[in-house]
Amino acid sequence: MDATDPDPRPTAAVESPRLVIERVQPELDGGRYAAKSLLGEPIEVSADIFGAGFSLISARVNYRGPGDSNWSFSPLVHEYGPDRWIGRFLPDRIGRWVFTVQAWIDAFGTWVRDLHARIEAGQDVASELLDGARMIRTALADRSTLPDAARVLCDARTPIDARIRAAGDAELAAAMERTIDDRLRATYERVLPIVVDRERAGVGAWYEFFPRSQTSSPDRHGTFDDAIRALPRIAELGFDVVYLPPIHPIGRTHRKGRNNARVAAPGDPGSVWAIGNEHGGHTAVEPALGTVADFDRFVRAAADLRLEVAIDYALQCSPDHPWIRQHPDWFHVRADGSIRCAENPPHTYDDIVPLNFWCEDRAALWSACRDILRFWIDRGVRIFRVDNPHTKPFAFWEWLIADIKAAHPDVIFLAEAFTRPKPMLGLAKLGFCQSYTYFMWRNTADELREYVTELASPRRAASFRGNFFTNTPDNIHAFLQTGGRAAFRIRLIAAATLSPIYGICSGFELCEGQAVRPDSEEPLDSDIFQIRPRDFSAPGNINDDVAAINRIRRRFRALQRMTNVTFLDPAHASLLYFLKADPTDDLLIVINVNPHDAADAHLPVPLDELRLPVDLPFDVEDVLTGERFTWRGPRSYVRLDPAERVAHIFRILRPPGSRAR
Repeated sequence: MDATDPDPRPTAAVESPRLVIERVQPELDGGRYAAKSLLGEPIEVSADIFGAGFSLISARVNYRGPGDSNWSFSPLVHEYGPDRWIGRFLPDRIGRWVFTVQAWIDAFGTWVRDLHARIEAGQDVASELLDGARMIRTALADRSTLPDAARVLCDARTPIDARIRAAGDAELAAAMERTIDDRLRATYERVLPIVVDRERAGVGAWYEFFPRSQTSSPDRHGTFDDAIRALPRIAELGFDVVYLPPIHPIGRTHRKGRNNARVAAPGDPGSVWAIGNEHGGHTAVEPALGTVADFDRFVRAAADLRLEVAIDYALQCSPDHPWIRQHPDWFHVRADGSIRCAENPPHTYDDIVPLNFWCEDRAALWSACRDILRFWIDRGVRIFRVDNPHTKPFAFWEWLIADIKAAHPDVIFLAEAFTRPKPMLGLAKLGFCQSYTYFMWRNTADELREYVTELASPRRAASFRGNFFTNTPDNIHAFLQTGGRAAFRIRLIAAATLSPIYGICSGFELCEGQAVRPDSEEPLDSDIFQIRPRDFSAPGNINDDVAAINRIRRRFRALQRMTNVTFLDPAHASLLYFLKADPTDDLLIVINVNPHDAADAHLPVPLDELRLPVDLPFDVEDVLTGERFTWRGPRSYVRLDPAERVAHIFRILRPPGSRAR
């Protein structure tokens, strides 16, 4: 035999697993990345499991939490289609978990199944009972005590009917399963990771505001004390997170003026994203805001109102940042010795200098960037909105997030990744807890249906959590510019009901819809470049809508999940109609996404899915207004005039005798 020929002896083959395990979910890129889950949310594991012949199969998911040395087990059951198995386990703490799948031939269960099949066919089963008794004696030979059913079945003097009954004993079946030799269990080839985050990583309403604009006069810079006084209003509106854009000292060189003017006028405060001057860099605060101690008081005041503070993590510098003098090699040095400013040719942004993450001293640079996070974590911050992460190395983010979360698993990272779909998903897979999305640019019913269907698919939801911000300080879509107050109400309700995470930027509740130019998405008089006082009780505000939708989001679990959406056909191009299902309450939501014209339709009512009777009336409550309506049959009429109302959120009030999920 040639040395290169395979060994014809079956020595390896006879030791191979008897079952095939494949298509395990959740699994990201063969286990290269960790899937995502939330504390308190059962992790659903599924797999294709099959083998030769007709023997019964048993399977389980083996899982282990952070710090665990031993495996825990949860059964998989044969639920979905041919050879598809599914099971669940409930993580009890945040951090990095691992799991895999095992399966084995259930020889005893197969014998019990075949025994009853023979009995039903009228066959003599005396020999089969002897076979079962031998199987039990062999498996339980080293047991000092046996289940009562085992003794009954193995005693040939016992009447045959009693032995048959004993064969189906659950305690006996469990004892036999415990004797399975682990070498006979087929194990999936990979141990798969899954990161369990706290609830706020996947559920929350964000409010973005600039502390310097919390003032009554554009001539007076707002302080952290002013920002503290603004917090009760934000809490009353029902938000969970207050997000502060950069609070650091602002550069003076090439400082930008109002509306991004290239030259600042005297007194212009500059862009908050031009970080660093003689007062410090990323671990300092702008002196006009106050001190680090003042910021600490702000964090405590927010916590007292059950608000969590998020701050901006923007890894860029102004030309005046201390790092420029201390570590010029951390930046892109041009041939003439100057440091390159930020640019996207032909555009330049000379008030900002990017870091060179691949410089020779990159280990020290990366560590310094990590130390920024550690500084603010020590100040009580646990949420960071990361500015433009797609412009920094992915390897950096993977290392940084893993390093921080190893010590602080409760930290949440939001990626402001307005970039191409694949880089956006790539950032999510390597560790970002949530991400900005394309929601701002999805405004028609068709666009929203297509986009949300994509994000809600189980495979996408396992890696990507979308935060549906309605606007940002540098983005206001034409829909809001031209749609008036109705457009703001539409986008608010769409964002807050389609995604469990959403946010608005200060001024949205006042329906601020002007851009610097008709062909621009850049808001007029943005807080980025100036101090912008506001009267939040001004006529035309939508404060009541904001408070109502946030109250509804907290009340109904159906709005705290992404994957439970089913879109329905309203037979009208302007209507977005969908079911948000939950065992506690089902919500039917219809939104007129046209801010100018009324829309009416006879909506299909999914009676089967809602488990409602076809021939009996039932009530629904619009939880936005408290109104009740009686429906009957498979269709119900609605009319939405944006001058009056833009949406219904119907809660199904089940009649007596109907079954909940």
